[in-house]
Amino acid sequence: MLGWAITFLIVALVAAIFGFGGIAVFAVDIARIIFFVAIVLFVISAIVALIRGRTPTMP
Repeated sequence: MLGWAITFLIVALVAAIFGFGGIAVFAVDIARIIFFVAIVLFVISAIVALIRGRTPTMP
């Protein structure tokens, strides 16, 4: 999911360089939303892992 956020950020940077302001703003907004969703999902996952008390298994 963070890969998508980085992709949209790169699209926004390229659009800003070429002067497409509207596209750049739209891509930055999407990147920001995806980034915050990824952070929220990570926090929820960490809390659930702490509550369950399971440790990750090593292969």
